[in-house]
Parts: sequence; structure tokens; C-alpha cells
Amino acid sequence: MSDRLPKGSRITGEGRKSLAQTLVERYQRGESIRSMAEDIGRSYGFVHGVLAESGVQMRSRGGATRGAAAEARRAAIKNGG
Repeated sequence: MSDRLPKGSRITGEGRKSLAQTLVERYQRGESIRSMAEDIGRSYGFVHGVLAESGVQMRSRGGATRGAAAEARRAAIKNGG
């Protein structure tokens, strides 16, 4: 995405809905809240809040570290996404 939002600006209405949809899709593909926050220039709390208000089921902390899920995650990161 890499569209940094103006620092401190309010995101409301259709802009917030569009941002929320994008963040939900990225989160469901496995991207971390922290990396999305850094990418758009907002805080972890902001991104977490947008995901929560969108009704997203949050993953447990740390992500997959073993097994097939971890291997798939590492391969995706290594291959650029």
C-alpha cells in the first residue's frame, strides 16, 4: 500500500471504510499490525482499533513459529509477499 496518511489527520466516512477494507484484507493475508502501521504512518493502536471496529478475529501474538503454517509464512516473506 505505502500510502502514508497525513500525521494526526482524522480518517472518517468513506475514507475510513476504504482504509478498513484494505487493512482487513492485508491482515487476513497474514501481514502484521505493526508492519501495516509503519507502512501507512499510523500507530499500532490506530490500526488495531480499525481492525477491531471492523469485527476482525485477531490472531494470537507471535504468529506461527512451527509446522506447515510457519514454513508457508517464511516462504511468503522470503519471496516478497
